[in-house]
Amino acid sequence: MGRVTERRKVLRIRDGAVSSRPDTLVAEEPLEIRLNGRPLAITMRTPGDDFALAAGFLVSEGVLAAASDLRTIVYCAGATEDGVNTYNVVDVQTAPGLPVPDITLERNVYTTSSCGLCGKASLDAVRTTTRWPVADTPPLRMTPELLAELPERLRAAQRVFDRTGGLHAAALFDESGELLDVREDVGRHNAVDKVIGRALQQGGLPLSRAVLLVSGRASFELAQKAVMAGIPMLAAVSAPSSLAVDLAAETGLTLVGFLRGGSMNVYAGEERIVLRETAARA
Repeated sequence: MGRVTERRKVLRIRDGAVSSRPDTLVAEEPLEIRLNGRPLAITMRTPGDDFALAAGFLVSEGVLAAASDLRTIVYCAGATEDGVNTYNVVDVQTAPGLPVPDITLERNVYTTSSCGLCGKASLDAVRTTTRWPVADTPPLRMTPELLAELPERLRAAQRVFDRTGGLHAAALFDESGELLDVREDVGRHNAVDKVIGRALQQGGLPLSRAVLLVSGRASFELAQKAVMAGIPMLAAVSAPSSLAVDLAAETGLTLVGFLRGGSMNVYAGEERIVLRETAARA
């Protein structure tokens, strides 16, 4: 899909000098996700990696857990009444016989690019429905020094951000700090869905040896997505919400916020952070 950015004419004012020039903007378009032919949700997203986004969304909803759960994902032909395919509607077909949990298919949820999965507000529901409790995962540990290097590595991999300045990003790193995958989107939760969905398509779930880094704040829905994908550590360059901290403490997720330079706050799961003995005593 070639609709990641668009050009618009702007009036540019710099130190009193006025000029007219084109500017590159990040594209934002709706994506309708259908499950087995039935409308499920609409999200505002940056076009691209739409199949991964849909797959990741359904991992968060507890529908998909492995590549074998997925039969096909296709753009819906004739998405409009006149038969035009907008590439803004995808249909996810699950494997025959796969039980589909009750996720209120008739609700036709609308999610903005910032709200994520607004319908799930229960901490207990996430804890009980995840197939890979992060508290039971093999030990993943990382030093603060290595964690502090990850935002710069993420920033260096944000190709579209350099052109627009208007995208969030989500990245997966392994324990050594190696970048495994990075996706960009106008919505924080969409970027996370894309990296999780790609992992599902490649048979990589659960992500029990990965760290998820997000370029903005850590909201409840992002913590939820990490837990549902079996990710034991979520780090954000900005603040977490109170509900995200509650969910992390409830599920055993390590939650790091304000990851900037050499500083950070660890809100839950501090046992995965390797501290120097002197620092631990301070």
